[in-house]
Amino acid sequence: MGKKHVSRLAPVDYAASMSAAKHKLPIDTSRLAVILVDHGSRREQSNAMLLEVVREFAAASGLPIVEPAHMELAEPTIATAFGRCVQRGARTVVVFPYFLLPGRHWHEDIPRLSAEAAAAHPGVRYLVTAPFALHPLMSEVIGQRIAHCLSHAESAADACDACAGTDGCQYRSGS
Repeated sequence: MGKKHVSRLAPVDYAASMSAAKHKLPIDTSRLAVILVDHGSRREQSNAMLLEVVREFAAASGLPIVEPAHMELAEPTIATAFGRCVQRGARTVVVFPYFLLPGRHWHEDIPRLSAEAAAAHPGVRYLVTAPFALHPLMSEVIGQRIAHCLSHAESAADACDACAGTDGCQYRSGS
């Protein structure tokens, strides 16, 4: 019997799909914190979007301590977020680089900044995770984004949060 083809291009409610797929973590989560760290931007709208990602992840994951951080250019820094996690009772801090690929920031900058932050909190352990990279769900995310943006460009869908209020996801021509 062949596999049934299932289209993965239909938009999906991210928060709903995440809450249905909570992962069992291999440690006690009552003293676990997660820091979602992005690059940071001079553009306030970009920094504000990380706050929304943090809110959605915290709600979807059910983890008690989730904090935002920017690697540079904006507050809060990794050190500030790490301190907040410890103040809230964390004994293990997971630093998740909200980056697509494992470049220099993942190999050097974020581990260095995390180590500097942890040095101020003896006894608190930390882990810098891999970025998204080649995660198998990235193809689904890419397909969903393309489908939504095409629908928006065809006037069949509202703009997403990234494009709302901008001229993003509009057809252009080379003339």
